Amino acid sequence: MKINGTLINYYFHCKRQFWLHANRINMEYTNEDVKIGKVIHELKAEGNKNAEISIDNIKIDKITKDYLVEIKKSDADVEAVKWQVLFYLSILKNKGIYRDGKIEFQEKNKQEKKVIYVSLTEENEMKLKELNLEMEKLLEKDMPPKVGKMKGCKKCAYYEYCYI
Repeated sequence: MKINGTLINYYFHCKRQFWLHANRINMEYTNEDVKIGKVIHELKAEGNKNAEISIDNIKIDKITKDYLVEIKKSDADVEAVKWQVLFYLSILKNKGIYRDGKIEFQEKNKQEKKVIYVSLTEENEMKLKELNLEMEKLLEKDMPPKVGKMKGCKKCAYYEYCYI
């Protein structure tokens, strides 16, 4: 399977989730948090011609003159979304499109939304290449990694698959 933004994000969340999703074991349709995230994306995209752009095997939430914008429901895993955006920026760069990344968190019960900016540096590009090799190596395995209890497990779309 070709690496995409979702897989990059999952790789940081949980190697097991990454492997399962990459091997077409998809549980997202049952998860309420995933459904809420989709609604947030739809509302943000309404009437916006620069929203939800597909390039190759990625979907970019929004692109402006200066930024590639990724919209997330919560800031539960900033590192994962940061690398997802850097991955998108590298794909754009390979197509001759240069932008910085802007991550907007649309958390409920918060007055001000949290925004994080990222830039694709040479160091980040080298790390992305290393990550890609690590992910490919993991995907070569016949079985997913063993279940490892982590703080986000109970909210994960794969919780029932892993624990019940």
